[in-house]
Amino acid sequence: LGKAAELARIHLAERAERIQSLRDYLESEIERRVPDVIRNGDRERRVPNISNLSFRSLDGEGLLIRLDLLGIAVSTGAACASGSIEPSHVLLALGREREAANASIRFSLGKDTTREEIDTVIDVLPAEVEKLRMIAPLFT
Repeated sequence: LGKAAELARIHLAERAERIQSLRDYLESEIERRVPDVIRNGDRERRVPNISNLSFRSLDGEGLLIRLDLLGIAVSTGAACASGSIEPSHVLLALGREREAANASIRFSLGKDTTREEIDTVIDVLPAEVEKLRMIAPLFT
């Protein structure tokens, strides 16, 4: 266990930098390709492996299901509210409206996340968001 912790510490900064770069790329491309996206949380002071975005005019749970059917694992809300159907109290405390909190998706990246996986998300997400907004427009 001690050796594993030592090896993890040695590579921690380099992994964090790589994951942060992937997260930033994911966010910037989603914001560029999908209208009405809100980035939740501070842009600078946050963990490098989490992106929490709200997609206006849709239900986050619906988007989660559509992405899951495509093999893309995401979560709704904030990690501390996992499993709850209530909007994240953290997002509400950040000043998000209830609708935006309900429309949030959490992307979690790990040490094995690849650029190709991020590109897959970026390629399919805009169409899925558009489909949901067309068939079930919420909060308009």
